Amino acid sequence: MNFRHKSGQRSEPEINLVPLIDVMLVIIIFLMLTTTFNKFAGLEISLPTANATGGQPISQEIVVAVLVTGDVLVNGRATAKNIESIASALASARPTQGPEPVVVINADAQASHQSVINVMQASQNAGLARVTFQTQQERVR
Repeated sequence: MNFRHKSGQRSEPEINLVPLIDVMLVIIIFLMLTTTFNKFAGLEISLPTANATGGQPISQEIVVAVLVTGDVLVNGRATAKNIESIASALASARPTQGPEPVVVINADAQASHQSVINVMQASQNAGLARVTFQTQQERVR
């Protein structure tokens, strides 16, 4: 048996693309069907709503205002922005007798989150565990 061409020229090997495309298509379909998709759990937050009409009267409270600039006012008196000075102002505003007062944080909507966290940390350092936020009802347009 003679498998050589009579002309003596060697033909170049060729890759047939049709079977390659068929195999790749089958592999892609197989991968699509066997892939499991994981739903990434996100942080789902249900934000609270404020109802200003029905609140219990608070007998003793310390009002802390956080301004847009980051300034902190404890019962209307300005204090420094650091945690230690806010804690000392809260400790001095704390009454000597009676139940533990509630720290009411009245933060501006544009105030930085860090300023509010500093006030909460200062109230913890001053030994005041009862902290609440003052809100207002949304205006109807």
